[in-house]
Amino acid sequence: MKPHIQPNMTEKHMRDEDFIVSKTDLKGRITYCNRTFQEFAGHEEKTLLGAPHNIIRHPDMPRGLFKLIWTELGSGHEVQAYVKNLSADGSYYWVFATMTPSYDANGHVIGYYSVRRAPDRAAVKIMEALYRQMKDEEARAPGAAQADASLTLLNRILSEKGTSYANFIRSI
Repeated sequence: MKPHIQPNMTEKHMRDEDFIVSKTDLKGRITYCNRTFQEFAGHEEKTLLGAPHNIIRHPDMPRGLFKLIWTELGSGHEVQAYVKNLSADGSYYWVFATMTPSYDANGHVIGYYSVRRAPDRAAVKIMEALYRQMKDEEARAPGAAQADASLTLLNRILSEKGTSYANFIRSI
């Protein structure tokens, strides 16, 4: 069960040399996390291992983004995203994440691997505004339709810009 953590306005900043690394199984349960992950998440390794990766999901993050991420990963694609995460003490930290499927020797997906680094601050400002729009769209939709509603908005915005999600993320 995900612990209830009250978010606050304190931001932690990743150092340029930091890399947050984690691995999950196919259901998104953490199977590995490095010490930098533990530091920023504010949880001990024993709490994180076996926990769903969304233990660090900040409520400011739109569901539609995670639907996009899981769809891309499920299709065997690498995906990158700017993500606002929640620490155990209620503080938050932004990351630029690269997520990839992990394969066994027979080419079957056995889990997912993610490496996060310090984000570009100008890109964070852009993503904060976009995620706010997506969250507003989710708030207008009924529960089960929230992820689809914000993902539809994101796709409409990207279409208006004449770009794909991957190209947009690389361009900011």
